[in-house]
Amino acid sequence: MSPSPSSPSTPRPEISPGTATAAAHSPSNGSHRLGSALRAARSLLPGSADYRDLRRTWKGDLIGGVTVGIVALPLALGFGVSSGLTAEQGLVTAIVAGMLAAVFGGSNVQVSGPTGAMVVVLLPIVATQGAGAVAAVTLLAGVIVVLAGALRLGRVVGVIPWPVIEGFTLGIACIIGMQQLPLITSAHQAEPGELSSNAIVAAVQSLLAMDPAHFVWGLGAVAIVVACMIISPRIHRSIPGSLVGIAVVTALAAVLPTPLARIGTIPSALPAPSLPTLDLGAMGTLLPAAATVAALAAIESLLSARVAAGLADTGVYDPDRELVGQGVASIGASLFGGMPATGAIARTSVNVRAGGRTRLASVIHALVLLAVVYAASGPVGMIPLAALAGVLIMTAVRMVHLATARTLLRSTKADAATFALTALITVSFDLIAAVLIGVTLAAIFSLRTVSRSSGVALEPVRTADPEPGDEEIIAVRFTGQLFFISADRVFDTVMSVGPVTVVILRVSMLELVDATGARVLENIVRGLEGRGITVLLKGMRQGHTELFDTVGVLRALRHHKHVFADFDGTLEHARSHVRRAHAARADTPVEATAKD
Repeated sequence: MSPSPSSPSTPRPEISPGTATAAAHSPSNGSHRLGSALRAARSLLPGSADYRDLRRTWKGDLIGGVTVGIVALPLALGFGVSSGLTAEQGLVTAIVAGMLAAVFGGSNVQVSGPTGAMVVVLLPIVATQGAGAVAAVTLLAGVIVVLAGALRLGRVVGVIPWPVIEGFTLGIACIIGMQQLPLITSAHQAEPGELSSNAIVAAVQSLLAMDPAHFVWGLGAVAIVVACMIISPRIHRSIPGSLVGIAVVTALAAVLPTPLARIGTIPSALPAPSLPTLDLGAMGTLLPAAATVAALAAIESLLSARVAAGLADTGVYDPDRELVGQGVASIGASLFGGMPATGAIARTSVNVRAGGRTRLASVIHALVLLAVVYAASGPVGMIPLAALAGVLIMTAVRMVHLATARTLLRSTKADAATFALTALITVSFDLIAAVLIGVTLAAIFSLRTVSRSSGVALEPVRTADPEPGDEEIIAVRFTGQLFFISADRVFDTVMSVGPVTVVILRVSMLELVDATGARVLENIVRGLEGRGITVLLKGMRQGHTELFDTVGVLRALRHHKHVFADFDGTLEHARSHVRRAHAARADTPVEATAKD
């Protein structure tokens, strides 16, 4: 039997550089790269595999889709109004974006639509640039999110620490609650720019300008909705408490002379799609807003998809495809005059718990909302805005997890500070800035922890058989990591060594070293050698050899043989230097045991 081509006994033909270059540029190699690129692109698009479990799960998908559609209706209406737009735009977004994200997204169970976090970002945009700019911002943001998915940036969200996520969520919940005050305090809907874009200031402005009569009725409507949302699940978990509460308030408002403002007329069909107007002169203000919206859409959608993947056995999710799907969803919503969409963890959780296991459930949720537009637009228009405020207030309350907050505040000081600061910046300043500052703060605390784990200690030589002169040898033991953040401390510690003859740098327990750490070692070697101290390097790891050689640590040594693998050999060489130093001081010739 002849040996296979891969057998060690088979001689391999020599390949000249020219042949290798030709092979690298051969048509077959180019075809291989093209095929890989096409497969990568294909993985970001829908396929039949998305529905392979449909025969087994369709009943659960049907129930889950109808359930989440009912739950999503008041949220879509409420978030549309709270963002400074209209209930119709919120509903259109939930339909169009919900359908497109279900088909093109990377999660089997994600439900997308308008969310409270997006409302927080949109309200300042509407206040400063007008409601007409939202469609253009939505389109640009969708394109940015699609590009992020195509560039495989989906895993970036994994670097966001837990305290940042929870602080971000707590801040959003507070803002959503405060944004409902204008709907409760007055029947007059504020025009863009009438209230501050800061949620705290706007809440105070609403209270100062409130209509007392409307405020009493508004509080009553909120109380009824909240009570229904609390009591209904206790009667039966399938009862949609938010819809029950809205129905009760709407019925009371129809028979009682209340001053409560209503949603108003909602078209009985979807608007015709059209491309939003993009004013090139306004790009300087539209692009920053779109970038903020895109960043939030990506973060919230990926976090929601990651949580959904752990709720039940619904299959893994593809973060890059999820970004593509969410971007396509926002682009589609913009064509119908809608607002940006993201994955919604509350609706996604309802979907999974109601039995949804494939994309069909999210598609059905969109169809349920579409049926509302065509069959029940009249009754929907009669809903008081204060009832929607009650739904959103309860939603905000449920976003706050007190047990989680207590856990974080009682954990490390760094995590508690990161959590609290992220929440504070989210409420008082900006969502994206809060995330960026929170991640930066967490990184700084982590680097400080790493810095403290970087150990350096000066150790006198102690052996079972000491020799005269051992007191002139100092071993410097490095442990942990040697990064830029601990460089100065390590340098100062080692250079504080007293008048000795030999310093042994023991680096066998040095786990990770960056370029700055290697440069510090080089400076230590040159500094000690400049003082007439011989430096020996013991226990250099194989993985550090190339870095030490490139940065110049090895070249800084007095002799290339001053690198040792074991301590005994290093100590013996060090003692030989001490003996020669003693002989030189006594001007007595001795036979040197070292050749350097």
